[in-house]
Amino acid sequence: MSRRRIVLLGSTGSIGTQAIDVIARNPGRFQVVGLAAGGRDVALLARQASTLGVGAVGVADAAVADELRVALTVQENPVAGWDPAAVEIVTGEGAAATLAAMPADVVLNGITGSVGLAPTLAALAAGTTLALANKESLVVGGPLVRAARVRLGQIVPVDSEHSAIAQCLRSGSRGEVRRLILTASGGPFRGWTVDQLKEAVPAQALAHPTWSMGPVVTVNSASLMNKGLELIEAHLLFDVPTEQITVVVHPQSVVHSMVEFADGATIAQASPPDMRLPIALGLGWPDRVAQAAPACDWSAPTAWTFEPLDEELFSAVRLARQAVAASATHPAVYNAANEVCVEAFLAGRIGFLDIVSTVERALGEHAGTAADHLELADVLAADGWARTRARDLLAQV
Repeated sequence: MSRRRIVLLGSTGSIGTQAIDVIARNPGRFQVVGLAAGGRDVALLARQASTLGVGAVGVADAAVADELRVALTVQENPVAGWDPAAVEIVTGEGAAATLAAMPADVVLNGITGSVGLAPTLAALAAGTTLALANKESLVVGGPLVRAARVRLGQIVPVDSEHSAIAQCLRSGSRGEVRRLILTASGGPFRGWTVDQLKEAVPAQALAHPTWSMGPVVTVNSASLMNKGLELIEAHLLFDVPTEQITVVVHPQSVVHSMVEFADGATIAQASPPDMRLPIALGLGWPDRVAQAAPACDWSAPTAWTFEPLDEELFSAVRLARQAVAASATHPAVYNAANEVCVEAFLAGRIGFLDIVSTVERALGEHAGTAADHLELADVLAADGWARTRARDLLAQV
């Protein structure tokens, strides 16, 4: 079996570093040929490049290009035969998309936010398998992403929930599916009242009980906006109406999602909360990667619980369904307004409940574009409008 050539986008982030761990333990299966990152941790990016022996590195912040070149030349333990002078450095906002289009077998898009859309489209246009951890690019540009696929199965989900669904779907035909069941941990605010949520501060929102993630994703998990994004993603990935996608709260985060079939059977995928398993599946799909992550310990007593989601208190999931039903660009507004609100919340400028309420107001004001007339310019315009409108609304808070 020849090694798969991998391009890692967002290599210095949570998904990227865990992917490198999987790859480093399976050198006979995977070879990293390109890395891309934002540029906030040049030292780590250079160390990754030298350790993996890559020939191309992309960095979104063009101002750090010289710093990166110097950092590449002073690495102490590079892989044998690697020449830092021969490394191609691509800079600027389009760096990740440039690397996504380079010859490879798999592009792992681990970038956070809607900036991941261009790399997603570039990888699909190149015919490369896209291991997608950047849910926002699918949410924002859903019809465009689906249209950009050059073959079935080209997109492999890396989110733990969607990876779980993809695995469960192997148990039956698509026509036999009754509904998809997304599990949610409930985040750090499970069981809180409205009055408590009014006083929630960033440090509390960032204290996730089961997962270790970046700040934006962690706050999204606290507000359940993350689950709304995942509902839209599941709708687009698996072509299932949002009415047939249910969200249930599972605090232990061991059952990652389920599929209920027409005969009443429910198939679940269970494993300890560890992103290395869905990452490994994304890289190796349809084959599994041995020892990618620890398995459940069946020798110890354990209990799993499930409870319905309070969609009145945590209304982000309800808003996601409304966004899908409204127009092709409403999901872009849902995502962009949320990104602005999360940034403001983390900076201490707004309250926790202002996040979802502002997203709801932006959705209600957006005119929308039909899917059959959608172009990239429409998506970008909706994204830009939502960010401007969200900032205007937040100024009134």
